[in-house]
Amino acid sequence: MATVNDKRLRVTELDFDNVKTNLKTFLKSQQQFKDYDFEGAGMNILLDTLAYNTHYLAMNANMLANEMYLDSASLRSSVVSHAKSLGYEVTSARAPVATVDVKLITPETTKTLSAGTVFSTSLDGSSYQYVNISDISGSNVGGEIIFPSVKLYEGTYITERYTVDNSDVDQRFVLQDVRADASTLTVKVQTSSTDTTTTTFTKATDITQLASTSDVYFLQETDSGLFEIYFGDGLVSKALSDGNIVILQYIVTNKSISNGSNTFSPPASIDGVTNVTVTTTASSSGGAEPESIRSIKLNAPLDYASQGRCVTPNDYKVYVKKLFANTQAVSVWGGEDGSFDTSTGVSANPEYGKVFISIKTTTGQDLTSTQKSNLVSALSPFKVASITPVIVDPDTTTLILNTTFNFDSTATTKSKEELETLVRSTITNYNNSSLKQFNSSFRHSRMTGLIDNTDSSILSNTTVVSMAKLIRPVSPSENASYTINYSNKIYNPHAGHLAMSGGVIASTGFFVDNGATEYFFDDDGNGNLRIYSLVGSEGTRVYLNSNAGTIDYDNGIISVGAVNITGVGLVDGSTSLDIRIVAIPDSYDIVPVRNQILEIDAGNTVVNSRVDAEATTGVGYSVTSTGVTSTTSVNTTSTTTPTTSY
Repeated sequence: MATVNDKRLRVTELDFDNVKTNLKTFLKSQQQFKDYDFEGAGMNILLDTLAYNTHYLAMNANMLANEMYLDSASLRSSVVSHAKSLGYEVTSARAPVATVDVKLITPETTKTLSAGTVFSTSLDGSSYQYVNISDISGSNVGGEIIFPSVKLYEGTYITERYTVDNSDVDQRFVLQDVRADASTLTVKVQTSSTDTTTTTFTKATDITQLASTSDVYFLQETDSGLFEIYFGDGLVSKALSDGNIVILQYIVTNKSISNGSNTFSPPASIDGVTNVTVTTTASSSGGAEPESIRSIKLNAPLDYASQGRCVTPNDYKVYVKKLFANTQAVSVWGGEDGSFDTSTGVSANPEYGKVFISIKTTTGQDLTSTQKSNLVSALSPFKVASITPVIVDPDTTTLILNTTFNFDSTATTKSKEELETLVRSTITNYNNSSLKQFNSSFRHSRMTGLIDNTDSSILSNTTVVSMAKLIRPVSPSENASYTINYSNKIYNPHAGHLAMSGGVIASTGFFVDNGATEYFFDDDGNGNLRIYSLVGSEGTRVYLNSNAGTIDYDNGIISVGAVNITGVGLVDGSTSLDIRIVAIPDSYDIVPVRNQILEIDAGNTVVNSRVDAEATTGVGYSVTSTGVTSTTSVNTTSTTTPTTSY
């Protein structure tokens, strides 16, 4: 009589080995295979096949489930599709854009600078071509025809034509290069091959404003990474008819590689004129790669939440990234949280009715005045009417570390120099991964913990932090005031702290009133900034001005009074245009605010090491014998506030 098998096959495993083990366990529970050697028989191949098949199915199901959601999708086509369902338009590659004035010397009355006119430039030994994307007409004034502020785009000006065939359900109007800059796209529809009348279509931005006759097109990225345009159905915007010819004109670009080009040569002639000069008013910038998957995942939900308008700081962050492709990071704050003045910079003083935007670019360069103006104009359709956007340059505060770590020499084969190099790498990695962005704070305990974990032989470390900022003097022979805002409290435990030794402020050298004496800044611990020089072999401080400015220790602001700085001394052994001013912070946790970015100054960061005597000898002192005598040195540690000369 057959017995009932109450063993059950486990189906919760996804790993190949576990699936195979479960199958063998199940079969062994059957009477027919009770004593069967699965590893040594042909049955093993069948089990492998079953396990592989199960594993493939599990993997496919898992991947399919992941691709169904924006957060977990890994394929670009899936991420783009989810973003489209949220109404988010993915950014294409962007061409670098330069602004030039083109002048023709000719007696003729009018001339036209045609779209696609090629200008050439060189950068780092390579040649690139820049073109304009629209026809520009000019009139003669004084024997010259000037085309002012012409925008030149790097790349090749492409024209593609498609004849509409509504019977072809698979017909698509595609930009045939993944390097296409969709922002330069011009879409025209010609009536037919015999009727050359054309209508220019614009990109749809608000579906609620469309009628059945609206001449608009829609843009999306396809699953192959190319961009495709499509048209309405006759109800939501105009539909195309059979025989219409769709004309697409756009730039195919090399993206960011030619950012920074600033000298452009004209073609041999423009509209028949050979006497042509080109003057650059803005170097090329803005070239960028297509939007990354990570960026799409971040921005699509935020864009959906903004609902086509800029009201909250997050709304502005989304639209700034969409409108300025070279944005790496952006900080936005309302006028109630701070303001900006061209002379004193960013402060906590409120200025209502404005929103302040600070952008860190992928090139590391601040936005030009033209780029700022263009961005403000591009934001206009989305902002609240009563709010004025103001673009503010990011403000970098560098951190100078002085690290000394103790290590057990018996616990490692590495030399002290090798350990110091590893610690420097740890500091650099922390700088790159945790700083250099808006709102990224420096956490002292995390930094010291990472240093301790660099190598198992490192027992402890002491890391002292200083804050540094640069000021660039204005033109010589002109008195000027300067404001340095660290946005973090400066160390001042009591009035007159370290007044005799220079306080907690230090600087690199500078010269005043065209003199030959090099001067420096320090403070008296009472809120007064001083200017001094070093005299004699011992470097005695002689003060030129003991009231050269003020220091607000609580708010971290140094105000330099009117002074005529006519030269700058060496900085880190090299000539410089800037003076570095260093302050000791009240807390080693440094928190950036508004447009502030923190970055560790690797060049001035000091890393030292020492063998821990207690770990080496087992006692708190070391004994060194020479002949019949011995010397005992006891390790002691003192806690003081360090001061450093710069």
